[in-house]
Amino acid sequence: MKSFSRCCFAVLLLAVVCTGTACTGTLHMGASGSHHKHGSQWKGLSQVVAVMHPTAGNKAAGTVVFTQTKDGVKVEANITGLSPDSQHAIHVHQYGDVRLDNGKGTGGHYNPEGHDHGLPATTQRHAGDLGNLKADANGAASYTIVAKNISVAGLHNPVVGRGVIIHAKVDDGGQPTGNAGARISQGVIGVAKPAE
Repeated sequence: MKSFSRCCFAVLLLAVVCTGTACTGTLHMGASGSHHKHGSQWKGLSQVVAVMHPTAGNKAAGTVVFTQTKDGVKVEANITGLSPDSQHAIHVHQYGDVRLDNGKGTGGHYNPEGHDHGLPATTQRHAGDLGNLKADANGAASYTIVAKNISVAGLHNPVVGRGVIIHAKVDDGGQPTGNAGARISQGVIGVAKPAE
């Protein structure tokens, strides 16, 4: 009987420990062996950057910087190597995987809320729908937008670690992804080095 009671006590104790700590996934062991809250490595992260590289046969390159502000995420793209006087769709994609030279390793548009595709004027759209770059006569584009449906690394549709794609054509707002054509430039959204 004592053995049975000890067994029941041990099971009950294990259940209490699991409910309050690691078994729920709220805590995990860090590299140093100490416990810390999941996601705390992103605490205070306010800026991330995608360094854009051309896909095979293309020339589009540059940077896309995402900065968390009180009004949303300020997205600033500076791209060269585009067709002169052209427009090109820019989207955040699901994955930060740029191992394929055609950009398709990044998956589809980042869409954690399951909305239809849309241009920035549409409130309910893919989290990754950022609109269009407009290139000048030299094929260079500077584009800024404040997106309210994403966060840099917060709880609301975080973009850190995902991919950015620039497409060959304009995003016309059509379904399912804006008829924007091939992927001409790709980048991974990584943690930006703080300004010194």
